[in-house]
Amino acid sequence: MANEIRVRMAPSPTGYAHIGSARTALFNWLFARHEGGKFILRIEDTDKERSKKEYEEDLLEGFKWMGMDWDEFYRQSDRMPIYSKYIQKLLDEDRAFWCHHSEEELEKERQEQLEKKAIPRHVCEYKNQKSKIKNQNEERGIIRLVVDENSDRKIKFHDLIRGEIEFEERLLGDFSIAKDIETPLYNFAAVIDDYEMEISHVIRGEEHIANTPRQILVQEALGFEMPAYAHLPLLLGSDKSKLSKRNGAVSLNEYKKMGYLPEALANFICLLGFTMPDGREIVAMEELINVFDLLKVHKSGAVFDMKKLDWMNGEYIKRLNDEELAEKIVQIQTQFPILNSQFSKEELIKVMPLARERMKKLSDISEFGYFFKEPEYDRGLLVWKNKSFEEIKNSLFLVAEIVREKGTEEKGALGQELDSLGVKLGDRGLAYWPFRVALSGLKTSPDPVDIAEILGKEKTLERVKRAMKLL
Repeated sequence: MANEIRVRMAPSPTGYAHIGSARTALFNWLFARHEGGKFILRIEDTDKERSKKEYEEDLLEGFKWMGMDWDEFYRQSDRMPIYSKYIQKLLDEDRAFWCHHSEEELEKERQEQLEKKAIPRHVCEYKNQKSKIKNQNEERGIIRLVVDENSDRKIKFHDLIRGEIEFEERLLGDFSIAKDIETPLYNFAAVIDDYEMEISHVIRGEEHIANTPRQILVQEALGFEMPAYAHLPLLLGSDKSKLSKRNGAVSLNEYKKMGYLPEALANFICLLGFTMPDGREIVAMEELINVFDLLKVHKSGAVFDMKKLDWMNGEYIKRLNDEELAEKIVQIQTQFPILNSQFSKEELIKVMPLARERMKKLSDISEFGYFFKEPEYDRGLLVWKNKSFEEIKNSLFLVAEIVREKGTEEKGALGQELDSLGVKLGDRGLAYWPFRVALSGLKTSPDPVDIAEILGKEKTLERVKRAMKLL
């Protein structure tokens, strides 16, 4: 085992990078950076049918977006000769053998075991045949590791998060390690790579616990030293069920499109299974690196709460100044159709003070689209309570007179005049409601005085006049 801390993230490019992969990668990355070690990214693309380049590119882009850099990079598809060498070594030493049972035979065996409620395993008769290597080039066959079905040994390992874990060796059966000499399966290729890359700690999701005893047996057959293991808790939805697309398990790219900030998402994900020593929740990446402790990762499942993520992302948005926030929106503005109208960055900056406090994610800027294009609405929306169209029109006429006289730059002055108008009309809502709808086109929007200040005097008057023409 290398003295240096070396960890790896080993995703399969068979789908887009999701939040679970991001959490596993982040914990590996934080651990490596905290310990001054190396973070290795290894693409496990031996599944030729399901692996796609677009998925690999999505993984790389997603990890980079979240701020995770890697020290070494590998693809399993580039390492096939290495696996073949070790497969042949096990065959030559009679630690592995060719199994020639058909899929139909194996399926029949599985069904019989299910009916008897027996532990599913395959104890293969071919491992005891002297001719087991003779037919190794037959198309119908698979390579299995020799496992002692009569063993009373327990395979034990210490999980850094969960403590001692053990499995009965005899219950594993003669499990498959390769389809043929040139095509390794997951448990075999992972062991070879971890050894060759001198991985010191294997940090992965708890769904891989069942793979660990098989990987230990492969390590023993090849004389490899065992790395340290740490299995992360499951991610759960708000209803405590396994995380799915309906409660947060979407791709990293989707979170990017929705307007989440990478530093906020990383902060949120880190706290899914880890708690800051001082209990804080908003923590910069540099601080997370300094305090991250693998031994303090929780054992129980972590709840992925979208409301909590929205809150945290909103807190990060609030920390951006007007220009920084406007710049981030400009970078992804094509994702928001409401912003496809022509506007300048300077115009967007003017909106930021009003929008910032109300935004949970960058995509929320769509709710302020009325600043960049004329709002569309039915004239019925202008009506306040049971007031007539004539009363509404009269109110807008008086508001326009105030705007002409007072302008929009002095919010205090404009607000005072509107309050006085409300008293005069006998209903404050009659002064404010039609004015707000005329400017925003919405039932719910910020104070019309704030909107008018950003729009300016001329645009404010234009929209009020336009509203009056509907009445």
